Amino acid sequence: MYFKFGVDSFIWAENFSEKDLWIIQKAKDLGFQVIDFAIANPFTFPVDAVEKELERVGIDCVCTTTLTLETNPISPDAAVRENALKAMKKAVDICRRLSAPILGGVNYAGWGYLTKKPRTQQEWEWGVENMRKAAAYAKETTDVTICVECVNRFETHFLNIAEDAVRFCKEVGTGNVKVHLDCFHMIREEKSFAGAVHTCGKEYLGYIHVNENDRGIPGTGLVPFREFFLALAEVGYEGPLVIESFDPSFEELAGNCAIWRKFADTGEELAVKGLANLKAIAAGL
Repeated sequence: MYFKFGVDSFIWAENFSEKDLWIIQKAKDLGFQVIDFAIANPFTFPVDAVEKELERVGIDCVCTTTLTLETNPISPDAAVRENALKAMKKAVDICRRLSAPILGGVNYAGWGYLTKKPRTQQEWEWGVENMRKAAAYAKETTDVTICVECVNRFETHFLNIAEDAVRFCKEVGTGNVKVHLDCFHMIREEKSFAGAVHTCGKEYLGYIHVNENDRGIPGTGLVPFREFFLALAEVGYEGPLVIESFDPSFEELAGNCAIWRKFADTGEELAVKGLANLKAIAAGL
C-alpha cells in the first residue's frame, strides 16, 4: 500500500530560522517526500529564504502552527482573540508563499491553555467565530486547508477527539477546515483508530502525524499502525503521513511535551528508523 511519508522540522530544529535551511535538503536526502514546517512564530518565520530553498531542493511542504496563551482564540480577553486571528492570517500567508496545501496544528486554542473545567459553550462560540474568520481569509487568498489537531487532555480541553473536531469543522462551515489526527494523542483519547478515521471520513480527514504512543520511533510501540493504515485506505485518504518528534537536546520543547528520557540518540535517527518501519508496515498490507 502506498503512502506519502513526511518529516517535521521539529526533528532537527526547535524554532526554525534561516540557520536551519539545510533541513530541507536533508529531509529529501533521507527519503521523505514532504517536510512539515513547525511554525513557532509566524511573524519571525523566514518565509523568503524557505521559499527559495524549497524551489532549489524540489520537495513538497505543509505547515503547522501552535497558538499560544497570547494568541488564544478561546481567551475571555477580546484583544487576545484578535491577536489569534492575526497570527492565523500570517500563517495562512506563509502557506500561500510556500504553496503549502495544509495548515495543521493546535490552531484553534492556545496550546497548554487549560481552565481545569470542561469546554464551555462560550469558548466553543469564540473558537468557531475565530476559525471562521481565519478560514474565510484563507479562501480569499489561497487554497490552503486549515486542519485542527485533536490533542490529549493534558494539552487542551477544547478538541481531544475526532468526533468533536468534525463537529467543529461543520460549525465553522467554510468547507476548508478539516481534522488533523496524531497517533500520539489518539492512543490516549480515541476508542478506536479505525473508528476515528471513519468518523472523519474522506470529507473531513485533512492531515496526519504518525507518532508512536511514547513519541519514540514509530513502529516500536503500541500504536496499531496496520489497523490505522487500512482504515486510511478505506476512506481514501491521500494526504501525507508525517513523523513528528523532537531532538532529545531540546530543553524547552521537551519540557513542554513532558519528554523525560531519550528514545533515540538524535531526532534524525528516530525519523529514519521510523520511516523504515512505517514503509514496511504499509508494504505488508
